[in-house]
Amino acid sequence: MRAPPTPEKNGPRINQQIRIPEVQLIDDAGQNRGAVPIADALRIADEAGLDLVEIVPNAKPPVCKILDYGKFRFLEQKKAAEARKNQTVVELKEIKLRPGIDDHDYEVKMRAARRFFDEGDKVKVTLRFRGRELAHQDLGYKLLFRVRQEFAALAKVESEPLMEGRQMVMVMAPK
Repeated sequence: MRAPPTPEKNGPRINQQIRIPEVQLIDDAGQNRGAVPIADALRIADEAGLDLVEIVPNAKPPVCKILDYGKFRFLEQKKAAEARKNQTVVELKEIKLRPGIDDHDYEVKMRAARRFFDEGDKVKVTLRFRGRELAHQDLGYKLLFRVRQEFAALAKVESEPLMEGRQMVMVMAPK
């Protein structure tokens, strides 16, 4: 019979959860008080009506700051939400071609690819060979080279044209 594992708490340790004999203390005014015994640090935080929060747990001694923990958590959550809002997810879009593609069809596909690059997505250009077309891979390389030349200003080639079974694949990413 084992004792149930203690639930892991997210975030920094506060007040009585800090079990180190000595901490580097930064008071509520932002002044560095140096290495202070934990009992004194807790007493100072209690007198100020604030919490003792472990900011840098891996330092020797750990750095603790006297602050309002509720406000600290609120600001951290706000910062994380702002970071999530500003991050963009790069998707991989696919354009499928054939070696004997007509000029108009090619232009339609390239307009779609241009739109994908403008949205900041990567584009995977897949060239599928059927039947005897497989014997003329040079046509496929020429077509993918044409695609590469057309998007030289907008995108860079992330993976060169490569045969994967009956298809040739090239991945391009926006610059």
